[in-house]
Amino acid sequence: MSAAWLLPLAWAIDTSFKSETDAASPDASWLPAGGFTLDAYRTVLDQGNLPVWTLNSLIVATAVTLLTVAVSALAAYGFSRTVFRGRRVLLAITVASIMVPPQILIVPLFRQMLAMNLIDTYAAIILPQTVAPMMVFILKKFFDGIPRELEDAARIDGAGHPRVFWYIVLPLSRPILAAVAIFVFISSWNNFLWPFVSTNDPALMTLPVGLPTVKDSYGVQYAQSMAAAVLAALPLLVVFLFFQRRIVRSVATTGLGGQ
Repeated sequence: MSAAWLLPLAWAIDTSFKSETDAASPDASWLPAGGFTLDAYRTVLDQGNLPVWTLNSLIVATAVTLLTVAVSALAAYGFSRTVFRGRRVLLAITVASIMVPPQILIVPLFRQMLAMNLIDTYAAIILPQTVAPMMVFILKKFFDGIPRELEDAARIDGAGHPRVFWYIVLPLSRPILAAVAIFVFISSWNNFLWPFVSTNDPALMTLPVGLPTVKDSYGVQYAQSMAAAVLAALPLLVVFLFFQRRIVRSVATTGLGGQ
């Protein structure tokens, strides 16, 4: 199964080292007739767009991750540790919204961004992605499992909700926060539909939006497209290599692997 999963990735890497003639040839072959070449990578890098797309993806994914974790953690703490009027109704709406396909919200979100004059800005790309009901629910369930005796001891010393949240709940929730941050970052990095809809400025394109533009008057250039895709995947690969233990530990200890 692992070999079958890796086959398309291996084919993409193999295609990226072919000439455009060999890549477009109807006779599929791992070994190109003209030999391997770096022309596709040179062309993609010479265009000058890939660094801009990478920087935009990094800015958007980082901002979305920080805001989503902050908003989701605060909302989850409110549902888990406070009692207020309408709490059950709001929690039910939050859970129910998990079942709403994101594509349904494209038109109203676009109209909202348009009314706020945010189209073609980083804010238009980032803000709609920070609402993550699934992450609120996951964090809420984790916060429910934190012993309340720890909070009671802090309240005896005069701590309120802000101090309890910052000094007790968050330190004990590092594994789940790391897991949520990892999943949100990857999801935002790979998101195509909303960044594609919310901006028309080439200077604001993210990698998933910019990669389909790798073509010329002769149509799609397969070797260049695969080279750009490989380069786009490198940042996530580097992140995984550096934080492999943290990623595996977070997924294993929080149960997010089955989500």
